[in-house]
Amino acid sequence: MSDLSALTTAIRAFRDARDWRQFHTLRNLITSLNLESAELLELTQWKSDAEVEALPTDPQAAEALRDECADILLYLLLIADKAGIDLASAAHAKLAKNELKYPVDKAFGSRAKYTELG
Repeated sequence: MSDLSALTTAIRAFRDARDWRQFHTLRNLITSLNLESAELLELTQWKSDAEVEALPTDPQAAEALRDECADILLYLLLIADKAGIDLASAAHAKLAKNELKYPVDKAFGSRAKYTELG
């Protein structure tokens, strides 16, 4: 069993033990993922780039960063489970698409979108 499968099994058990499946519509899960993403973003609000880069070195900030990343991952797993998406396969397929959109010889060191690469 992969790590993602094991996590999906664990989050399902957590959810089902609390009878929360009834609230986990695809819309609600997507909304919740975005709310958790906003909480991650909030950790950077009003901070300089140097302060944001230092977050992992501060024990309290690092814990908050870990917690928000974990919340995002857990909601993403629930979304994928609900939608029947194999996240590992989807990620590999997306990387292959991006390889075509952003060939190294054109994209190396560039922040340009693929439609702007010459």
